[in-house]
Amino acid sequence: MSPAHAEAPLHFAALRQGGRRVRLEYRWVGAADPAAPLLVFLHEGLGSASMWKDFPARLCASGGYRGLVYSRPGYGRSTPRPHGERWTPQYMHEQAREVLPQFLAAVGVQAQADPPWLFGHSDGASIALIHAATFPAAAAGLVVLAPHIFVEDRSIISIEQAKYAYASTDLRHRLARHHEDVDSAFWGWNDIWLEPAFRRWNIEALLAAVRVPVLAIQGHNDEYGTMAQVDELAAQVPQAEVLKLDDCAHSPHRDQPEAVIRATIEFIGRHRAGHTSSTQPQEERRHNEAS
Repeated sequence: MSPAHAEAPLHFAALRQGGRRVRLEYRWVGAADPAAPLLVFLHEGLGSASMWKDFPARLCASGGYRGLVYSRPGYGRSTPRPHGERWTPQYMHEQAREVLPQFLAAVGVQAQADPPWLFGHSDGASIALIHAATFPAAAAGLVVLAPHIFVEDRSIISIEQAKYAYASTDLRHRLARHHEDVDSAFWGWNDIWLEPAFRRWNIEALLAAVRVPVLAIQGHNDEYGTMAQVDELAAQVPQAEVLKLDDCAHSPHRDQPEAVIRATIEFIGRHRAGHTSSTQPQEERRHNEAS
């Protein structure tokens, strides 16, 4: 973890989820200039604020951005999921439509007046897409890494394998470094993804409502999803750009951080400048990059 990330003070925001009071941990990283673009980082299904490690600080330092990193309810040092409570197949919709708007308001982000950029990974990428489809004016743009658009067999197989690894390897111990209640985080995610009703989860019908620029990044070796995910996203969102990375699995920001940083800075810079397209045709920008 970089010194910049380690020294970022930890804060908590209070809000309500499903009728009960919860608190979410968060940190500010990057530039202090309030005029700098704000990136909000939305973590993966087993992630937390700390599991991003120093990536948000590195990206913000490279691009001159402000960064807001937080843990959703049930993760990190945020309020745990009650052990008797099971998430529903709509849990990502609830995070996108109920929790994220409250959280941004609670920490002073005026999303309608000065929309932030959403940087999401896996579940967090899907949450970013649902949020942008529901509140079209509340985001400046999206960078989505390994987004879930629908449920694939590959996803279920890998999540079943994670269940066995949690019981028989050091996975639980490793995750416990990032979650005060590791069972809350793991079983909330694992149980719902392996629920038969979740196989019908699908956000394709929402995507046409996404109006902001989108950069979708997927690794060729992603163990949780195929390229069909970002290809379908590009088919439904005409302004989406797709970057497919070699030597990259489910976490592009860990496997190919420099490629992700470079692509994100170029993408945000181009769209902040008010251009709807670069000098290259859009189809040429949907490319593979080997790093």
